[in-house]
Amino acid sequence: MRRLSWQFMAGSSIIGCALPKLLHRHWSTAQLAELFFAQLFMWAVWSTLIYPHFVSPLRHLPQPKGGHWLAGHGLESWRQGPGVLAKKWYLITEVDNKGLIRMLWHFNREFVLVTSPHALSDVLVTKSYIFEKPDFIRNFLAFALGWSVLTVEGDEHKKQRRNLMPAFSFRHIKDLYPVFWDKAREVTRAMTSACDEHGFAEMEISSWASRCTLDIIGVAGIGKDFGAIRDEHNPLVKSYEGFNPSEDDSLLVGLRVFLPELVVANLPLKRIKMVAESSQHIRSVCADLIREKRRKLANKEPAGVDILTVALTSGMFSEESLVDQMITFLSAGHDTTASALTWAVYMLSRFPRIQDRLRDEVRENLPSINVDAQITSTDIDRMPYLNAVCSEVLRTCGPVAQTMRVATCDTSIQDEYIPRGTVIILAPWATNVDPKLWGPDAREFKPERWLTPEQGGTSSSKNAASGGATSNYAFMTFLHGPRSCIGASFAKAEFACLLAAWVGRFSFELKDKTLMDERNMRVAPSVTAKPVGGLHVLVRVVEGF
Repeated sequence: MRRLSWQFMAGSSIIGCALPKLLHRHWSTAQLAELFFAQLFMWAVWSTLIYPHFVSPLRHLPQPKGGHWLAGHGLESWRQGPGVLAKKWYLITEVDNKGLIRMLWHFNREFVLVTSPHALSDVLVTKSYIFEKPDFIRNFLAFALGWSVLTVEGDEHKKQRRNLMPAFSFRHIKDLYPVFWDKAREVTRAMTSACDEHGFAEMEISSWASRCTLDIIGVAGIGKDFGAIRDEHNPLVKSYEGFNPSEDDSLLVGLRVFLPELVVANLPLKRIKMVAESSQHIRSVCADLIREKRRKLANKEPAGVDILTVALTSGMFSEESLVDQMITFLSAGHDTTASALTWAVYMLSRFPRIQDRLRDEVRENLPSINVDAQITSTDIDRMPYLNAVCSEVLRTCGPVAQTMRVATCDTSIQDEYIPRGTVIILAPWATNVDPKLWGPDAREFKPERWLTPEQGGTSSSKNAASGGATSNYAFMTFLHGPRSCIGASFAKAEFACLLAAWVGRFSFELKDKTLMDERNMRVAPSVTAKPVGGLHVLVRVVEGF
C-alpha cells in the first residue's frame, strides 16, 4: 500500500465533503468542516505514525538509532548541516547495512541513503532517468538559476547536455590554462597588496576565492572579465552575495516539500526577496552578454570558444533558455570551485607539513607570479603532489556534501523494492570517506594515497590514480553517469592553478585554533558546502615566488 501525499488527501477530503452537500442538502457547514478536518487528521495519523512503522515496504531496511518520534533525524541533520550526519553514520558501525540505510525525516517521511557501489550504480547510471531530482530541490534551484542543464530532466536534459558538451571537451579545457593562470596571478598579487608592510594579513578567504572564480568563469565561460578581483564592491559580486548560504535556505527547501512553488515563491520573506532581486540582476547581465555575443557572431568577429558561443552556435537554445544556462554556469561554476579552494586552505592550515611540501613542489615547477609567463596543462600534470592534494581535498570535503533523487516509478535498487516517490540521498561527504571503500585510514587527510612509492606515496602504480579505492563509485564528488558534473574537468584545472599560485606565494594559518579539530567546524546548510561565517585565516607572504 502506497503512502498518500497530503495534496491527494486534502483534495479527496474536499471532494468527500462536497459530495454529501450536493446529494443531501441538510449538511451544515460546521458538520462539513468537522468531516474535512477529521479526514485530514486520520491521514496525518496514517502517514506519520502507522504507514512508516507498520506498512512501508522499506521498514525492514537498517536505520540509525535515536531520532525524534515525529521529526525522525531531521532536526539533527538540520543542526549539523548537509552530509555531516550521513558521514557520521558511515564512520561509526552502528548502522550495519548492505547498501541502503532507511532514515525518517520530518513527519516521519522516509528517505533512503545509498551506500554501496552497486546501489550507487543503479541510481546514477543504470536507472539515471528513473531517479530524478525531487521537485522541491529543482524548484529551489530554478527559483534562482532558471531551467538549465542543472534543473531539467529527461529528454530535455539529454538535449541540453549534448549541445553543451563541446565547451567542456579536453581540447578546449587545455586551452584555458593560460586564462586560469592569469587570474591566479592577478588574485595573488591583489592579496599580496592587502597585506601590511610585514607581509601579513588576516583574511576571510572564501570571499577572495569567490571573486577570483567569478572572474574566471566570466572570461572562460562567457568571454567577459567582470573585474571582481579588482573591485569587491562590484555589483555582480554583491548580487552573488545574495546567494550566500543562509539558515533560511533549509526552511525554504522544507516549505517546498509541503507547499506549491507558486505559494513559496510569493511568501513575504526577506530571504525570498533577496534571492529574487539577486537573480533578476544577474539575469539582466546575462541577457546583455548574450546580445553582445550575438552581435559579434553576426558580424563575424572573433567570439572565442566559450560556453556561451558553443550554446549560441548550436542553435538549440531559446533566448530564455540561454539566459538560464548562463546564470547556472556563472553561479555553479564559480561557487563550487570557490568552496573547494576554501576547504583546501582549511586543510592546508591544519596540516603545515603538507602545505610546506606542496609549496616546495610549486616553486620548483612553476614560474613566479611576478613573471609574465604562461603555463600549460603539461606544467600542472607534471606536479604529482599538487594533483594529489587537490584530489584529497575534493575527496574529503568536496563542494557538494549531499544531493537527492526521487524514484519516478516503482523500481528497485540492488534488488530491493523502491516505491514511487521514495527520496534517495546521495552523500559524497560520506561515500568519499567510507572505510569499506577507502580502507581504515579513509577519514585521514592523506594526499599520499594518490601517489606511488616512487612519488613519495602509499599506493601501487595500479591504484594511485583512484587513491587506492576499491571502486570507481568510491569518489562521488562529481557524481557519475549521465547526470555527472558537466564541468568537472574545467573545475579541476581551475582549482589546481589557483591553489598552486596561493600556496606558492603564501602560508596559511587558522585564526581560530579550535578549528584544528574538524569536529568544531560548522557547515552552512546550503547547496554548496561552506564554513559558517566564512574561513578566517592568518596569511603571510613567503618570499621567493
